[in-house]
Amino acid sequence: MIKPGRKRVFVISGLVLAGLVLVWHLPGGLELCVTPVKGGDPLAVLPLAPGERFTIHYFHSVENAPIWETHSLDRTGRIFIEEERYLKFGAGMGRMPGVGRMVKRGPYEVIEDMHMPTGNFVLRIGSPGVDHTVIWRGIRKNLSAVAPHVAVRFSARPVRLAYQIWRYIFPHPATPTMKQLS
Repeated sequence: MIKPGRKRVFVISGLVLAGLVLVWHLPGGLELCVTPVKGGDPLAVLPLAPGERFTIHYFHSVENAPIWETHSLDRTGRIFIEEERYLKFGAGMGRMPGVGRMVKRGPYEVIEDMHMPTGNFVLRIGSPGVDHTVIWRGIRKNLSAVAPHVAVRFSARPVRLAYQIWRYIFPHPATPTMKQLS
């Protein structure tokens, strides 16, 4: 016969083990990685929730005008462009028929409500001055300052809850933090 104290230990151990298995298999959030195409460590790793937005801000190389491209991820990790904002039509800028709607916000032309899938994509980071910058949760990471002229891949994937908790406690070294700004 099992003593009551040992029975309690077995029950608690079983519940803890079941909880760990559940956390290991439950879906968590998403992770966006910005990685050099030719290999190497990620330049940025952003934990995101489905629908959460991040922005790529830069200065157009021909017009030297500021541009903001706002993106989101769906629950499977597919990347969508949601909005483009710029001062004026420049080389390569402008509305695509049937995608979003054009509005004016102050001095800016804005194509909003685009929700157009891009999937993973490659961006050649511009020189300092072009300042390709990722803006996420109010934090800015200037990619041009760390990897000018490098082609990078923006790719996203779903992660398990256990991984999400791990990265919350121990962020990836490439995850920008407010500390890095001070």
